Amino acid sequence: MRQDTRKYFENLDGAGKCIAVLTSGGDAQGMNAAVRAVVRMGIYVGAKVYFIHEGYQGMVDGGDNIIEATWESVSSMLQVGGTVIGSARCKEFRTHEGRLKAALNLVKHSITNLCVIGGDGSLTGANLFREEWSGLLNELVEQGLVSEEEVRSNSELHIVGMVGSIDNDFCGTDMTIGTDSALHRIIEVVDAIMTTAQSHQRTFVLEVMGRHCGYLAMVSALACGADWVFIPEMPPEDDWEDVMCQKLSENRAERKRLNIIIVAEGAIDCHNKPITCDYIKDLVVRRLGFDTRVTILGHVQRGGTPSAFDRILASRMGVEAVLALLEASDSDNTPACVVSLVGNQAVRLPLMECVQMTQEVQKAMDEKKFEDAVRLRGRSFENNLVTYRLLSHRKADSELPSSSFNVAVLNVGAPAAGMNGAVRSAVRVGITEGHKMFAVNDGFEGFYKGQIKEIKWGDVGGWTGQGGSLLGTKRTLPGAHLDKIAEQMRIYNINALLVIGGFEAYVGLLELSTARDKYNEFCVPMVMVPATVSNNIPGSDLSIGSDTALNAITDTCDRIKQSASGTKRRVFIIETMGGYCGYLATVGGLAAGADTVYIYEEPFDIRDLQANVEHLTQKMKTSIQRGLVLRNENCNENFNTDFIYQLYSEEGQGVFDCRKNILGHMQQGGAPSPFDRNFGTKVAAKAIQWVTKTLKESFKGGRVFTNSPDTACLLGMRRRAMVFQPVSQLRDETDFVHRIPKEQWWLKLRPLMKILAKYKTSYDVSDSGQLEHVTQIRPRETKTSADI
Repeated sequence: MRQDTRKYFENLDGAGKCIAVLTSGGDAQGMNAAVRAVVRMGIYVGAKVYFIHEGYQGMVDGGDNIIEATWESVSSMLQVGGTVIGSARCKEFRTHEGRLKAALNLVKHSITNLCVIGGDGSLTGANLFREEWSGLLNELVEQGLVSEEEVRSNSELHIVGMVGSIDNDFCGTDMTIGTDSALHRIIEVVDAIMTTAQSHQRTFVLEVMGRHCGYLAMVSALACGADWVFIPEMPPEDDWEDVMCQKLSENRAERKRLNIIIVAEGAIDCHNKPITCDYIKDLVVRRLGFDTRVTILGHVQRGGTPSAFDRILASRMGVEAVLALLEASDSDNTPACVVSLVGNQAVRLPLMECVQMTQEVQKAMDEKKFEDAVRLRGRSFENNLVTYRLLSHRKADSELPSSSFNVAVLNVGAPAAGMNGAVRSAVRVGITEGHKMFAVNDGFEGFYKGQIKEIKWGDVGGWTGQGGSLLGTKRTLPGAHLDKIAEQMRIYNINALLVIGGFEAYVGLLELSTARDKYNEFCVPMVMVPATVSNNIPGSDLSIGSDTALNAITDTCDRIKQSASGTKRRVFIIETMGGYCGYLATVGGLAAGADTVYIYEEPFDIRDLQANVEHLTQKMKTSIQRGLVLRNENCNENFNTDFIYQLYSEEGQGVFDCRKNILGHMQQGGAPSPFDRNFGTKVAAKAIQWVTKTLKESFKGGRVFTNSPDTACLLGMRRRAMVFQPVSQLRDETDFVHRIPKEQWWLKLRPLMKILAKYKTSYDVSDSGQLEHVTQIRPRETKTSADI
């Protein structure tokens, strides 16, 4: 029998250990979710957990700034922006005397495990503190402020960092806590501005945060289809004024009624001279006479409630930070580490390696080595920049390569927010590669009916911010209409297919690739990009549309919890979409702070329901007198939403009352989130580049012909990379009856959700614990994989 090599954290005991958590530097949405996760995970493993209020200032001042945290004290923090425990810039901590005071305050509370949430300055300060620790203790002994026994029991200080910064300017992680929420604020403003700009034929110049890093400016430009973007890492050429004005003028000539220009606050030209919004406005007015307005977003970007992505990221990082501290305190000389996100995976990296690399970026920029700066920022930053360049700079027809290939794009399945951004990206990249692009309306049904027309660059303008599917989408499968679809492919001479959609798109592509033996028309490159709110496609950890749905669920749960705050002892039962896939319910539950989540993948019976009711009954005796229960629509045919509502109502009589809410199609609607716009844009661009390469390889004897399995692929994110996988290989990974993958990565998040809701559970931490190095964190790009 194979030995179980998995590692469970039950072996990691926090009894007798003291952990302190602080937030430092600029605030960022999601910091509270990280604090909550550290506190609850710490208490769960038996450690004492302390808040340090007002960052390092509170550590230096001591007293009431360092207080023990309880389970209840972090309730209602999840949906609050900023940081509830306060943050402050502290000059005193930069001095030796200040750090000596801080050391004394920690020793008096027996705190030897420190969790710091902040930017690179805050984390560098924490590392210096750790390095000086034994020297500081010796000084305190000499001054008679601590005893030899206190020094022995507090001899080592362990530090784990989490990066909280809206600028996403820290090397070693794809996303920092707060970045996604800041993008939400920016995109909300841009969407609002676009409607007024369109009404008056205006040009808007928007300044977003990013003194040293252009991530927010670049991704928001990508997510809203801005005409021009200025970032510190990519200064424009000397003649940029002429080029930009010419482009804006051409756009107006093509009847585009608005122009959006996005400027990072640290934007510079190639001579390191600042580029300001006012300068750009005056330039546009003077040269073109356009009605131009400036909007400076400022601290709006730091404010507001955290997005679902930031809550989940911060919760995962907070739990990982506690595990890292427990493991560090069990071994000697573990370097201070920072918990990072690479692709879809939480990893630990040596803190100072990340800080050093972050400082290298600034050094490269100071020396005008801008390409080096972009490369040092990491593959995620680099790929955003490459995609933006691909999509924003339209070449003249005479400059385009002539490929003579026709590529068709269609949406299949239920509508998902972000589909339109993916279509726009595919069309524009395809045209840039020299292809003739065709749009198919209404999925495979429109395909066999001949609803096919050529789609040009200008036809997809302004599509990124639109929800639903502008091409139209149906669930019809191609199987019964293969003859007619083959005929249409022959009529329009379609040489490649890009299918953007959900489970029907996957099954449809399987049917087409299986029919290649019978129809030569299907012997062309075919690729699918997953787009479905349910996130139930095998071969991909994430799908376009699921992030927007999660935000809809989280926003609704926030409002429902708020309505309960005025009413004592109330439990809400909420039904989410997802078919048989429990992704939305589980991850939405984690983001909203649910007490229980019922899903198909984890069978439950009446005894479990009874235990959950008892758990909530105990909770109502504390200061938290409300409950939140999420139920996936198909989790159990007998225990439906009405049954669970009635059971809870009956069993909770005299203790709590119940309300129910079925979210329904609101989860599919609305404007796409920044993540879905960006993800859809990049994935579709990558898919079309693969199509171009495969077309060239399969063009022989004056025609395209390929029938190998690796030319009918699904492009999906797997852990750390984007991977092209033959759909025929994914067949074995699929439960076709329930329309879900046989293995789903997010099931590992369920124990985490249960722990944060105060349930005893078993948590597999096999993926954790390996300290990696910055230079090794991303896989090399191969023929089948590409970083996002």
